[in-house]
Formats: sequence, C-alpha cells, structure tokens
Amino acid sequence: MCGNASDGEGGNTEMMRQKTAPVPAMSKKTRQPKECFLIQPKETKEDVTKTRKRRKKKITDILAKSEPKPGTPEDLQELMKGYYSSNRSVIELEELNLPDSCFLKANDLTHSLSSYLKEICPKWVKLQRNHTEKKSVLMLIICSSAVRALELIRSMTAFKGDSKVMKLFAKHIKVQEQVKLLEKRVVHLGVGTPGRIKELVKQGGLNLNPLKFLVFDWNWRDQKLRRMMDIPEIRKEVFELLEMGVLSLCKSESLKLGLF
Repeated sequence: MCGNASDGEGGNTEMMRQKTAPVPAMSKKTRQPKECFLIQPKETKEDVTKTRKRRKKKITDILAKSEPKPGTPEDLQELMKGYYSSNRSVIELEELNLPDSCFLKANDLTHSLSSYLKEICPKWVKLQRNHTEKKSVLMLIICSSAVRALELIRSMTAFKGDSKVMKLFAKHIKVQEQVKLLEKRVVHLGVGTPGRIKELVKQGGLNLNPLKFLVFDWNWRDQKLRRMMDIPEIRKEVFELLEMGVLSLCKSESLKLGLF
C-alpha cells in the first residue's frame, strides 16, 4: 500500500513538474513580425497621397465637363461693381454703369478670332487706311499672358490683312522699346496684357483717345481652367486700365467694348 502510495505521489509530482515547467523565452527570430508592422506606415502614407491625387483630378474633371457659358456685358458690369464697391459710394457705383450701346455683340463661342472681329468691325479696311496717328492704335485686344497674345496674333491673320500689329506685353520687351516703336510708326492693332498696356498709357507712350475697339479675351481658359478675369492680378490691372480714360471714352460712345 505504502509502495503504491509513493508511486502515485511520484507520478503526480512528475506530472506537476511537466505542467509547471517554465515556458522557454522567445527567441529573437520570433520577434520578426514587429519588423513587418513597422513597414505599414509607409504604405499608409502612399495610400493617402494617392487619395489626394484622385480628389484633385475629380475637381478638375468637374470643371472640365461643365458646359462653358459665353461672357456677357452683364458679367463685366457685375465684376466692376464688386471691385469698386469697397471704395465707392452708391451714387459713384451707379455712375460706373455703362449703357448697352457701349458694348459690341459678344462671342457666342462659335467664332474664331478673325470671324468675330469681322462681325463687330465690318468696315475695318477703311478705318485702318484712315488711321495715321502715331502713339496710338485703333483696336486693343487684352489677354492674360504673353503666350496667349502670340496665339491671338497668329489666329487673326484672316482679319488683319496689311494692318500693322504690335505686341504689347512685358516678356522679353522693355517698355522704352515699345514707346519708341509707337513713336516711330503707325500701328493699327495692339495685342497684349493689361499690366503693360497700363504702363504704356502711364508713360505717355500710348494715347487711348483714337481707340475705337477694346476687346477682352474673355472666354478662353488656361490649363487651370481659369478665364482672364478669374485671375486676381489680371482683374485688378484691367479695372485700373479702365479708369485711365477707357470708361469716359465708352460713355462718350467713341469706344466700344467686345467680349471674345
């Protein structure tokens, strides 16, 4: 009996030793999953970047797919009110309103530049023949950049005929050079940016009184889908130019405005 009891106790003791045997420490190799976990933040960052890129494309796609609406004289009038409202009284704002007779027919987005200019100025050949005054032009076309000005000059070949055209922008051309050119020869058409045109008027190199047509490159959009009047710097320069005699010429009905 005793022998059996001791055998039983020995067996139980052996079993307990097996159950309470210490768990072996994890080897360094078993800690490798932590290395995999550290890689994940990099993947998450890339995913976030991809998501941001997709969002930008969606915004651009929406703008690109929206139907373009041609500019109207009312659009210009509203922009003028918004620009001048901060420093003008109600009465002064009313005085800025231009009568409908100041505006030429706006481009309905079916015209090329040449066909639009032919429509708004059917007697151009006669006008340009009678123009002999230096330091002035008969028609100004205002756009947002030098590159766009060159595009417009190339696209008006069918309209201009033998008219003298001058580039009126700042890129690679100094103001003094343009002033000298305007003093030396008769120019019929000027194509350029509002900032440089404004500077030429300011320096006395360009007289606006003989001007008959002022055309804004209104509907064209750049790579960011912005029209010229959507760009704050361009919009500011346009309105500053309008105050340098353009508005008074419009009200006297000697100058007409067009939105291409």
